[in-house]
Amino acid sequence: MSKSLRLSEKWFRRGLWLVALVFAGFLIGLGGTLVGDLPNVERQLTTEDFIDKAAAEPLRAAIEEADRAGQQSRRDLEQAELKLHAADQANSNARETFSNWLSTRHATQQPDQDAELIARTKSLDALKAKVDEEQQRVDAQRQIALNARQAHEQERQKLGILEEDARSKLHAEYRRVELRVFGYRLALTLPLLVVAGWLFAKKRKGTYWPFVWGFIFFALFAFFVELVPYLPSYGGYVRYIVGVVITVLVGRHAILALNRYLARQKLAEAQPDQVRREELSYDTALVRLAKNVCPGCERPVDLNDPKIDFCSHCGIGLFNNCRACETRKSAFSRYCHACGTSAQPPGPPSHPVTSVPAIA
Repeated sequence: MSKSLRLSEKWFRRGLWLVALVFAGFLIGLGGTLVGDLPNVERQLTTEDFIDKAAAEPLRAAIEEADRAGQQSRRDLEQAELKLHAADQANSNARETFSNWLSTRHATQQPDQDAELIARTKSLDALKAKVDEEQQRVDAQRQIALNARQAHEQERQKLGILEEDARSKLHAEYRRVELRVFGYRLALTLPLLVVAGWLFAKKRKGTYWPFVWGFIFFALFAFFVELVPYLPSYGGYVRYIVGVVITVLVGRHAILALNRYLARQKLAEAQPDQVRREELSYDTALVRLAKNVCPGCERPVDLNDPKIDFCSHCGIGLFNNCRACETRKSAFSRYCHACGTSAQPPGPPSHPVTSVPAIA
């Protein structure tokens, strides 16, 4: 229809389509923000909400106690190892000294040094006993550290079983929460789709059609794009099922509309030529002529052939002569393009004109 519109009207229509798109854009932004905040209506859950606290708290206390015991035993072990090293070093030095002294005594063979030999031997025994004592302490600290580590592992295994059970319960609850959130989204977007369908059927050609189309674009985007649930397969089923239903409804409407259109066309083609031309909308006739089709039956016609004045399919007049200058012109023109004379005959029409809707 754009070829039949005035230049200003074309730009006004383009501006109104821009209004529709801008309106849809703001609605989409608002809807996206609302849909994105829907998960916040549910409380964020953790494993702590599902774990058996009566069984978990003693285990955690035991784990903490084992950790503290292990840390203390590691510190005590470091001290004991240092003392063992010092005692062992002292024992080694004393034995080396005693070995040197014993070699000298064998060389001199002095019996008066037997008392000193006994004293040195006792001193070495005492140092060896000190080394053994420190070694026992080191072994004891290692045992304490081992016990603490094993206790930590045992309690951690028991706590792990409880946490695994809590995670399973949390996962199940998450699925229920996701299903509820998906229901919120569906409850929000389905009514939008229903309202959009009603607006499309009743208001798309009204005065405020830019806002109607903007809302329709928003509803379609909200349902088929923003309706992204936490359960993709479930959401996919819903989107595809709704898509199938909409397609069936639109297809049925199109089939019925086509049948009604064909019935109207058959009825219109049975009417006299003048009545048919008067029933056609001026803009509709111009659009069809611009497409090189008959305005009456919409079948192809060679309008460039100067010999064709009538449609060979339905017989409607396509061209006639100006009643003032006899110039050949379109039968649907309101004025003669050669002399500007009105193409309308003077006086009211001799027969009533009934409007028959036409589809461009």
